[in-house]
Amino acid sequence: MGKTRLEAFSDGVMAIIITIMVLELKIPHGDSPGMLVPLAPVFMSYVLSFVYIGIYWNNHHHMLHICKRVTGGILWANLHLLFWLSLFPFATGWMGENHFAAVPTALYGGVLLAAAIAYRVLQNTIIAAQGTGSPLRAAIGSDWKGGLSPVLYVLGIVSTLRWPWMAQALYVVVALLWLVPDRRIERSLEGHGA
Repeated sequence: MGKTRLEAFSDGVMAIIITIMVLELKIPHGDSPGMLVPLAPVFMSYVLSFVYIGIYWNNHHHMLHICKRVTGGILWANLHLLFWLSLFPFATGWMGENHFAAVPTALYGGVLLAAAIAYRVLQNTIIAAQGTGSPLRAAIGSDWKGGLSPVLYVLGIVSTLRWPWMAQALYVVVALLWLVPDRRIERSLEGHGA
């Protein structure tokens, strides 16, 4: 099976996720700059989640670019990832509305962790479908960022028990790690003349 429908569906779901998140930003009642201050946590949560969805979209695009055919397992693994990404608007809204309180921040970290695991499952499913000599396996190499991210999410979740601000800092650090575009797959495709 080709991958065009999978890419189009995934792009559409991620676009809808971003749309839902932006619709949660409420317009202040008043025209003074001070009216924006209470909305700062909601806006900061939105920005962080927008960056995360952008990172997933970018890396998903690169990963599927190196994937030539799609199996049933890849379809299900992709749906698994999209499920966790679809929870971003809820977790983002709850965390922002409650000014980064411990429980909403921990739930947000849980959604980040589950999405990272789901991405890894999709990546491994594609590698398994490609068989020995998988171009994706060669492209990602040791994948230190993919291994470090879940550890930092767990540390963030645990830190909410005492220091919710530490969790936020860890979530931002992971986003910054991935914000720098990952060129491994692009270099691999250039090396294979694709």
